Formats: sequence, C-alpha cells, structure tokens
Amino acid sequence: MTVQHSFFRILALTSVVLGTSACTSWWGDNIAPPLPGERISVLRHETALQPDPEMNASEIRLPAPSATPDWPQNGGYANHAMHHVSAAPNLSALWTQDIGSGTTSGQRLTSPPVVADGRVYALDSASEVSAYNAQTGRHLWTTELTPDAEDDGHMSGGLAYDNGFIYVGTGFAQVIAIDAATGKIAWRRSVSAPIRSAPTVRGGRVFAVSLDNTLHAIAAHDGSPLWTHNGSPETAMLLGSASPAVDNGVVVVPYSSGELAAVKVENGRQLWIDSLTSRRRTDSTASMAHIRANPVIDRGRVFAISHSGLMVSIDLRTGLRIWEKNIGGQQSLWLAGDYIFTLTGNEELTAIERETGRIVWVKSLPRWSDPENFEGPIVWTGPLLVSDRLIVASSHGIAVAVSPYSGRILGSEEMPDGVSVAPIVAGDMVYFLADDATLAAYR
Repeated sequence: MTVQHSFFRILALTSVVLGTSACTSWWGDNIAPPLPGERISVLRHETALQPDPEMNASEIRLPAPSATPDWPQNGGYANHAMHHVSAAPNLSALWTQDIGSGTTSGQRLTSPPVVADGRVYALDSASEVSAYNAQTGRHLWTTELTPDAEDDGHMSGGLAYDNGFIYVGTGFAQVIAIDAATGKIAWRRSVSAPIRSAPTVRGGRVFAVSLDNTLHAIAAHDGSPLWTHNGSPETAMLLGSASPAVDNGVVVVPYSSGELAAVKVENGRQLWIDSLTSRRRTDSTASMAHIRANPVIDRGRVFAISHSGLMVSIDLRTGLRIWEKNIGGQQSLWLAGDYIFTLTGNEELTAIERETGRIVWVKSLPRWSDPENFEGPIVWTGPLLVSDRLIVASSHGIAVAVSPYSGRILGSEEMPDGVSVAPIVAGDMVYFLADDATLAAYR
C-alpha cells in the first residue's frame, strides 16, 4: 500500500523515551519510594567514548553520493564497502509488504533483505524466501525452505544474490540455490552445522560460515563442495552472525571465537589469522568475543569490530595491524572516503578517521525507554550513509537521520514496529524490515 507522509521530519528525540507511571505491587499496595541518590547501571561497564582533541569535525569531507541500483548481499557488495550512496532528497514511505513470520519468543528475524534486478528478496523467521517488485511492492513468489523431515525450530540464516540466483544459508545446515525469477530451488547442499548468517557470493563461489566455525566454499553453479576452513570452536555466541568479505582474491572470515582469518578464494590456504578478543573485558557478556559485524575490505585494508571491545585496521595481504581501538560493537562498520562510521555496544554513533583510528565525533543515542531506572533497553541498527545522512533504526520502532559531518540529529520517523536488522539502500530507495515482518520501502 502507498503511504503519503514525509520521512525523517524533525521530531524531538525524546519521543523515543517513554513516560513512567506510579508503581504498585501485585496485590495493589503502593511500593515504597526508591532510595535517594544517583543510580548507576551495573551493565554500563564500558567507558563512554570521547572525541580525540586533535580532531576537528568541521574538516570531514566525504565523496559525493553515487547511485547504487542493487544491494545484492549482506553488507551490500561482497567486500562490504559501499561508501556514499544516493537516495531521494526527501524520503517518504512508498509501500509496505508483509513478508511472512516475524520475530517471536522462539524465532527472530536476523537477515536484511537484498535487492537485485528490480526485485526485493526477504527471508522470514520461518525459513520462507519471498520476492517483491522493488517499485510497487507487488508479491512475486514465495518458496518454503524447510526440509520435509523438519517442522519447527527455525534458526534464521541469510541470503545473497548473484547472477540470477538467490543463495540462502539456513538453520537446517543447508546452503540452497533458488532461481531468482521463479523461486524454484536449483540445488541444496548440506554442510557441517546450522548457518546463522548470510553467505557471500563472488566469482562463482558461495562462502558460508556454519555454527561450528567452519567456512564452506561451494561452487555456485551446482553446489559441489570446494574446500573448508576451520576456526576455533566456541560454545557461547550471540544470535546472528557476520558474513565473510571477499575482494582481491581473498576471503576474510569472521568467527564467533573472535578470530578473523584471511584465506585464498581458490583453495582456502590461510594467509593470516588474528584474534579480536579485548584484554579489557569486564563481565560475562563482554567476554563473548563473537564478531557479529561484517568485516570490510577497502583499499587494501581490513576493518573489523568485535563484541568484546576491539576494533582493528589490518593490512589485507600481510595481516599486520595498522591500528587498534578499544571499541566494541555488533553493528557493521560503514566506510566512506577517509572516515568510518559505526554504532558501538553502548549505542554511540561514532565517526572515526580511517587512517589512524582517531575519534572525530560521538553521538549518544537513547539506550533505555526508562533512562532513570535503566529499564527497557533500546538497541540500534545501522548505520547507512545515504545522501549526507546517516540512518539508524531502533528496536523501539524509531528511525533517525544524523549528520555524518557533526553527529547532529536531523530528524526521525516512526517505523511499523521495532527494527533489529540494518536498513539497506538500492535504486534511490531505502528499505526497512521491521520485527513484525513488515518490509517498508521509502523513496
């Protein structure tokens, strides 16, 4: 359906923060007032970031926005470096579609949609892939991927497009190829364990990481196995995972163990391996070194961030660290020109100098619906750099536009529901997938 209203109109960001009412116990008596004094969240174990005093936000220069007709894979292209993408100057809601099953207590949406050849493809939480017309939202086809022997216990994976086919990694320990025009399954390939992330496709090879920290290289044309690479086993991990980055004949694979490995695409020979485990871990949650954010390959460098609190710049060929910062997060980095934009684990939107890792500016986003009592945590996804706007969306159903030059809030928009997967952009349109399985297109 078509919705007519402006996108990211200027709203007070305090609309994200909900009011609270008087509390009573379950039998109706009034609860005693809280003790006086400042409340400090025991979850806030990381020091808030501060801009480097030598950096000047007014000096930020970005490349001009360029058109991107497709968003074929998780992270955009295979190297995950999208730079500065153009979109319509005044985005408005164009259409919405229900893609199927959304996030529930037992199943979650974790895979962003992809766009290619005028179609949008989405994977719901019940392992169904659907295709829609990118301009109108018209439903084209739906394909059920659940094997005959399975009927429940879905675990979201992800999808990628290449050369007329959709490639899907599933929680049923399979990689599946689907004809993108018809929805017909071309082949299935069983792998060693369930897959929690989208595969990456390039040069006739599909690269998928399974839950046992194995990278599977599979022939795109028929699903035949080519080679595997193994990281260290890890029992504790976050929901969802990152997709490998591929460029210049090298695939950089992130593992839930915190390992980041670079291997040759033709034979799986390891070039180097690094560990993004921070030495500053302070609690059991932060101790999970899982790399959930997509690594990025850009101009001979690899940029990656781990949940446990380490962000690095690494030489692609040698594995030598150029710099490292004590910054952790689960959201993918966005590179544009000489700068990196990222959301930290403390929900801070941050601009970082690409060559040195120095922080240029920091914008703290709301972390709690009830900030006084630190209740109702808010999780942000993104960022997406489109036409001089950084777009982020929240689990509380608000999308916000922020200036990449200063961190200033430009406006906000209410989403159909909470948003837990990062927005994407293609053909001057921005797409959001809400937790209730609503796919919304803005132009």
